[in-house]
Amino acid sequence: MDDTNLSGMSAAEAKDYILNFLSTLKLIEKDIQNLDDEIVKWQSRIDLAGAKRQTELSLSAEKEKDKLLEKKSALTAEADQLKQQIGEMRRQLPLLASRERSVDPDLLEQELLMAAGHMPGDEENVRLARQFAQMEKEQAAEAAFEELKAKMRQ
Repeated sequence: MDDTNLSGMSAAEAKDYILNFLSTLKLIEKDIQNLDDEIVKWQSRIDLAGAKRQTELSLSAEKEKDKLLEKKSALTAEADQLKQQIGEMRRQLPLLASRERSVDPDLLEQELLMAAGHMPGDEENVRLARQFAQMEKEQAAEAAFEELKAKMRQ
């Protein structure tokens, strides 16, 4: 089964599913950080044993550090895979959400026009009114900007 295939889920279920992946990713990232701290600790032990000419201790510490580096490498690969899976799942969310929509956009537009006091079929008049309002707003902004520039010159 493909873990990243969200078909058949609602958008809310898919978000919860992705959240579980994100939680796992955060735990792995925390483990990686803890391993980084351990690797630094063992590296300092290697350096200390080398400074004291304790070859056997240095080799033992080096083996422990190598084990930690292998664990970190495995966890890093797992984290990268999880990030890729989460990305794939996130790309599916808009499609899932769009399937859930049960609103007829044309009907909604007509209802909004009537609620705003217009008659059905007045879409063109409303569109023109919006364009004029936008142009008036832009003109007012330009005038205010020119006025500000004139004040700045003084």
